[in-house]
Parts: sequence; structure tokens; C-alpha cells
Amino acid sequence: MTLNIKTTIGSLYRRWVMYMAAALLAFCTLSANAQDGNRLQDIQVQSLPGQRVELKLILSGPAPDPLAFTIEDPARIALDLRETTLGLSSRRRDVNIGPLDTVLTAEANGRTRVVLNLDSMVPYETRKSGNTIFVTLGMAAGAAGETTQFAGSTTPSSFSSSPSFASSGARQINSVDFRRTRDGGGRILVNLSDPSTPVDIRQEGGRVVAVFKNTALPAELMRRLDVMDFATPVTTVDTLRTNLDTRIVISAEGNYEQLAYQSDNEFTIEINPVTEDVEAGSSLFSETREYEGQRLSLNFQDIETRAVLQLLAESSGRNIVVSDTVQGNVTLRLRNVPWDQALDIVMTTKGLDMRENGNVIIVAPAEEIAARETADLEARQAIIELEPLYSEFLQVNYAKASDLAGLIGGDSGGSTSNALLSGRGSVGIDERTNTLLVQDTAENLQNIRRLVRTLDIPIRQVLIEARIVVVNDDFSKDLGVRFGATGFKENATDGASVFSGSGNGAGTMVNSILDNLTTGGTILPVSLPALSDRYNVNVPIGNPAGRFSLAVLESEYIVDLELTALQAEGRGEIISTPRVITANQKEARIEQGVEIAYQESASSGATTTQFKKAVLSLTVTPQITPDDNIIMDLVVSKDSVGELTPASNGGFVPSIDTRSVETQVLVRDGQTVVLGGIYETETRETISKVPFLGDIPGVGVLFRSTSDVSNKAELLIFVTPRILNEGSSIY
Repeated sequence: MTLNIKTTIGSLYRRWVMYMAAALLAFCTLSANAQDGNRLQDIQVQSLPGQRVELKLILSGPAPDPLAFTIEDPARIALDLRETTLGLSSRRRDVNIGPLDTVLTAEANGRTRVVLNLDSMVPYETRKSGNTIFVTLGMAAGAAGETTQFAGSTTPSSFSSSPSFASSGARQINSVDFRRTRDGGGRILVNLSDPSTPVDIRQEGGRVVAVFKNTALPAELMRRLDVMDFATPVTTVDTLRTNLDTRIVISAEGNYEQLAYQSDNEFTIEINPVTEDVEAGSSLFSETREYEGQRLSLNFQDIETRAVLQLLAESSGRNIVVSDTVQGNVTLRLRNVPWDQALDIVMTTKGLDMRENGNVIIVAPAEEIAARETADLEARQAIIELEPLYSEFLQVNYAKASDLAGLIGGDSGGSTSNALLSGRGSVGIDERTNTLLVQDTAENLQNIRRLVRTLDIPIRQVLIEARIVVVNDDFSKDLGVRFGATGFKENATDGASVFSGSGNGAGTMVNSILDNLTTGGTILPVSLPALSDRYNVNVPIGNPAGRFSLAVLESEYIVDLELTALQAEGRGEIISTPRVITANQKEARIEQGVEIAYQESASSGATTTQFKKAVLSLTVTPQITPDDNIIMDLVVSKDSVGELTPASNGGFVPSIDTRSVETQVLVRDGQTVVLGGIYETETRETISKVPFLGDIPGVGVLFRSTSDVSNKAELLIFVTPRILNEGSSIY
């Protein structure tokens, strides 16, 4: 019998990624074999109030009950639709609404899986209505009659079937349990009534089959465990009886490795996901240990633990020293596992621990090792209490001696747990010469010197240059008109009719006629009103660039017409370039501008003078990274004086027009980055006219004035940081 077993344990996150990739690959590969029937036709996504998202899974027939499971890291919700094929044109959909990032779909063996990739775990609710399955993300506990599940909390951690069954005098299976490991693997635990039960494990057609020879199986355990929802390579675990034997058939998907071992009455089969690059992607911070020892197979029934450890020492070529307190026997069955993993299994089973010293491994009960290490620490502490003390002066060049003294004494964080000084040591400071006075043992003094050499270095400096560009483009066009008719007509009855553009104009003419009748008995001559009183339509523009005036004079009337026009264009560019130098991780601020004084009245009636700033300012805190990039916390503002607002005391309070940006950016040394920009466009059209008359086509222009304004302004802020090395120029 040939058994191909690989053991490589990676990090938890890599296991999840490998499983999901393998599962989706298997789904996509087998999708061509799906039978025609109910189809997933569409997925609709909509945003709901309260940061919720609703998905509608629309099928061609009645919606089946979805089987859901969750994964915490990365955050995912998976829904399996039984007897359903995939009818979507695309298997991936980017959503980016609320907590939902993307939706992935796949199909295999008449089952469709919908995977919801989330930004973070949120509660979710599923319900079905007719041909539609509704999935609501972000909802708290639902109403009565609905099924509410919570991502990351409701997924079961085990599936167990262990009825009470006893049959004296015969080998039997007591229970079959399933567990999910931290690395995303599946673990099948079989409890045996007799630890000497022979077991044969082999691979048959991509499945792992374990045959327990001459072993009875209770009727309650003859069943299939569907563990698809546990997000492991294992999909089903079938336990059945064949003649006198019991068979456990494990079906799995994707690339996986298997491991089988026994400890006393518990036989364990592990199915773990792997990919080809597992070893290349292993990390120093992996949550589980990598086993690299020579592979071996072990099958012991009730053997002394010390004998097993001796055998492992001979197989590995390592020196293993076993404590006299290691006692007891162990039943062990391992196939093709690294010897160091076998050693871990034995120690875990018997409550042992180990310490390595060169090529020697010391094995003892965990409590004994802990007690021994505690005694060693106490002995070392006693030796330290008897060591002589030495004094030393340490000159500090760039840092502050007080800061280093806090680190040495453990006072910088309010705790002495990280102090380099022993209980008998002391540290003093001479602020005038920036010197440390340290007294301690020789070993601690050496550590303190190393600390000072590491931290007492010149602080790197950064030159930050900001460029603020304000561009204006203004355009305006104004057209105005003044029009009027003034006249009189003498009547046959020694009377007269007058008309003018205003009451003052008509009054002037009437008064002239009355004076003439009083003094001479005639109407003529009639005085002409002033020009400003003769306009019926008076909508001129201020400060016109051009005028056109026309007057028509007859014996009994005069017509006045004046046209005014103005077109103004303006373009401007203002560039402000503040520069500032600061030390690494130290805030710097530079500003230039004016402070505007204004009067403010107090409730007592007293008047005080207040000031408002209208300045160009740059505030920055740089941080130099080890690869010479620069992280900057920036506040850049350019203020100007705005409109004057009337105050209650009769004066005016100035308003401040502010343009500012506050952000954090990561920039390479010497690179220019655009922090932001503001683009403003103002378009305004103003018409002043005589009602009705100003709307008459053609001649209406004589009864209205127009003003068109189009202003554009753009603000851009650029920042360039430069690391200043020795000899660098700032210009």
C-alpha cells in the first residue's frame, strides 16, 4: 500500500486563501457537468437605510433553502443553492456598497455557490419569496418568523455524533466527530473501544478511506456528515459497515494533504489544504510550526513513553534526554509524518514539554520545566544581588540626556518593567554637559552603552516646500440705456399740456408756464427740465467704457437717448511658496499675512479691539521611513479678507475667505505631490427692464439693461519634501 502524505503547515490566512481558491477552481472545473433545472438568473444589489445592503438572488424556479456558512478572516459569507445551475454572464461582480466588496459565483455538481466578500463582519439575514432569495447585510436580529444569522458567530465549530452504545467483548466505534482546525483543515476524530484496533488508510479515486478491521459500528453512526459549511477541503464524511469491518470514507475538494495518527483510544485523520507555493510563502510569524524532519511511520500499542522518545532520538540522530519523571504508556499510530511532528504529538498527549540546547533536546513534564526555569531565574537574581557595582560617565551628543535616562530607568512609559537598570543600579543627569552618570553591574553597563550608541545619533531633517497657485480668469459685459421724451402742446383755450420723464421735469415746465402767464400773459417760452429729469427709462451702467447719445428736438417736444456699454476682462496668477525645515517627527509652522483690527462691543458697553488673521500658513510634521520615504501630516491654508459685515455698534466686522487643506501623504524624497485643488466657476446674468416694454422684440432693448458676468478661479497646492543630508543646500 502506497500512501502519499505531505505535511506543510502555513499561516491561518494563507490556508483560507488556498481553500477558497481551490474551492472556486473545483467549482469552475466541474460546472460543465451541471444538469439543466433551476437556474440562478440574476443578482441585484441595492443600498438600504442604516448602512445596510440587500441582495436579490433571482432564480428561474422556486428558490431552494440556502445553506450558509461564514469565514472570519478574510470576512466572507457563502451561500450554497442546491440543485441550481449558474446562468449569470459574469462570475464576478464588483459592488463596493456598504460592507459588501465583491460577489463571486461558481457551480459544480448541480450546486451553485455565491460568495460575498466583506470589508468586515456584519450581521446578515436570509429569506426567500417565490423565485427570489433575499440577503440583507447589516441587519440586527430579525422579526419573528425570519431566520437571522450573524457572520462570524453562528458558524458551528464542530459536528459530532456520539450516541451511547456499548457492546461488551468486541471492538467497536464509540463516536465519530468532525472539527475544523485553525488553518482551515478538517479533522476527523474516531473514538475506539480498543486502542489496538488495526486500521488501514488508503486513497481511492481522490477520496481518503480508513478501514477499521473487525470493528462493530452502532446503527446510529451509520450516516453521512455533510461538512461543506465548515469551509475546509472536506465535503462529506461517510461512516458505513462492510462485512466485519467499518469504513470511513472522506470526500475532499481541491489540493490537500492528509495526516493520520492515533493517541490511546482516539484515532485522528487530518485533511489540510495546500498549494504548490506553501513552502515559499511560509512566514516567520506563522501561527503554526513548520515540520522539516525526516518522515517516519509508527504503530505502537500501549508502549512506554520513554521507549517512544528513545526511538525518535535514534531516527532523528538527535540527542534526547528524558527526565526520570516521564512515566506511563502511549498507544500511537503515525504514517509518513516528520519525526519532529511525531515528537510534538507525543508531548502534547502526555503533557510534556521540551527545551533545546544545541544538538540536545531535554524532555520533561511541562510543570517540571517551568519549575526548573523559575529556580534558574531565582538563582541568577541572587547572583546579580552579589555582583560588584561600577560607575561610568556617558557623554550624550545629539539626544537629551534626560530622555535617555527615562529609557534606562524605565520611567518614560510610567513603568519600570522595561528598565535596563538592576534593582541596585542608578542613573543621574548633568544637564549642563548633557552627560549620564550610571552605576550598575558590568553586564547592565554594557547593555546601557549599546542603547546610547544606538539612540544617540543626529536627527535627520526635512525641507518642505509648498507651492500655492491661485489662477483667476474674470469676464463681464454690461449694456445700459437711458431714454426719455419731453414736450408740451398749447391748447386753443389758453391752456397747455406737458409731458416729461419724471414728476420733477413736468413740474419745472408747469411752473415756467404759470410764471409766464403771471408776468406776460402768454405761455411761451417754456423752460426745459434738466437732463436727468427728462428720462422715462433710466437703467444706465456705472463707469461705462463707451457712450452714445442722441437728441431729437422739435418745436413742441424733445427726445433723448443714451446708450452705455462696458466689457471687462481680467486674468491673474498668484504663486505663494512657503518653505520650512524641521527635524524628523517634529512639527513646524510658518505663516505670513496680516491681522485685521476691528471694534467689538461688550455687554457692559465697553468697546474692545479684536484681531482676525488673514495669513498664508504651512504646518507640517514629517516622518522619515527606513527606505527614505516621507510621511507628512500637513495643514496648508491661504486666507484673504472678505466682505465687511455691519456690527451692532455701528462698525464693521471683517470676514475671512479661507482656502485650506489638511491631509496625510506618503511621498518619496524629492517628489512633488499635488495635495488638492479647488476650481470655482461663477456665471451670472442680470437684466433690469421696464415691465412689458422690456420684453417687446426689437424695441425692447430701449427699455432694459443687461449685465453678464463669468468668473473662474482655480487653487492648486503642491508640496515637495527633501531629506537634508550633510552638505545639502536648501536652495
